[in-house]
Amino acid sequence: MAQSTQEKILAYLQSKLPRVRNLTLTQFTQTAGGWSHEIYTFYAHSQEDGQEVTRGLCLRKDPGVSLLRNLSDLKEQYRVLQALESTPVPTPKVYWYEEDPALLGGPFFVMEKVEGEVPNPWSRVGKQYYAEAAQRGQLSRSFVKALAALHNLDWRAAGLDFLGVPGPGTDFARREVAKWESLIQQSLRKPEPALTEILMWLKANAPVTQRLAFVHGAYRTGNLIVKDDAIAAIIDWELQVIGDPMYDVAYVLSDLNREGSPLLSCVVEREFFLDYYQQLTGLTVDLAVCRYYEILYMMRSTSFWLSASGLFAEGKNKDLRLARTTYSVPVVLDMAAKALGF
Repeated sequence: MAQSTQEKILAYLQSKLPRVRNLTLTQFTQTAGGWSHEIYTFYAHSQEDGQEVTRGLCLRKDPGVSLLRNLSDLKEQYRVLQALESTPVPTPKVYWYEEDPALLGGPFFVMEKVEGEVPNPWSRVGKQYYAEAAQRGQLSRSFVKALAALHNLDWRAAGLDFLGVPGPGTDFARREVAKWESLIQQSLRKPEPALTEILMWLKANAPVTQRLAFVHGAYRTGNLIVKDDAIAAIIDWELQVIGDPMYDVAYVLSDLNREGSPLLSCVVEREFFLDYYQQLTGLTVDLAVCRYYEILYMMRSTSFWLSASGLFAEGKNKDLRLARTTYSVPVVLDMAAKALGF
């Protein structure tokens, strides 16, 4: 009889922990979150030196047909989390990375399961959770502090330059445009005139980067584990780059990440965010540059949805959520066109 995924993971953990006895897994769950990877969380119980030991673990696996296609690199994510372990940036500790697809059907890594919760900012319950937390104040401050920790990080000392270091001037913005244009080219089946014009505008108006920083690329509620009104860990490490910190700031400022909430990312007042972020980083938020990156995010979102719907249409991924993204393409393109005054 074929082994279940849980049985395979148990056997793998036993091979990595040869001294433990009576290893068992409980609360084994494949989470609903995650568009690009399969995610499993569980507790591993064992006996070690006569003591009962419990480890909270999370396994992230590449299914081979991720939304980001060739732009998603699980090994890179593992190396990033390794590099961040000894820094002030709150992240899960990683344990093992496995390249061999024979073990689980694709590469994967195992990391710490950080205790806390990740309320969905798109849901009514999630919005209420963040709004109530914002009134108390502590989570809003922690949200800004964690972002500042990213941007204040000495990324060279942390060994993160393997991500690639943009050249001076407009090189970072041009790299990002080219990256997401390549995903569009892999996915697009018919001409999208508005998208073509948006790409032309982005290429013609690329801003100069004021300072290179380590950038998450999708810093928002939903990608943050919250415990006791504080950010316990930043998760979803797929889009990180060395680049313009305004790229993250623009993502926080974007209406794409609050859907009707008066709060940025559903959790922080705009003026407080801008003032506190500038105080913590010493950077000046350039709203004109942020506007550029908001348009870039709209283009990037379009590339995501084109890729997702394309994977479903091609029969490469059966996740119905990918099929539904077809409806998001004209919505985001319309937002970008209106932002540019088309």
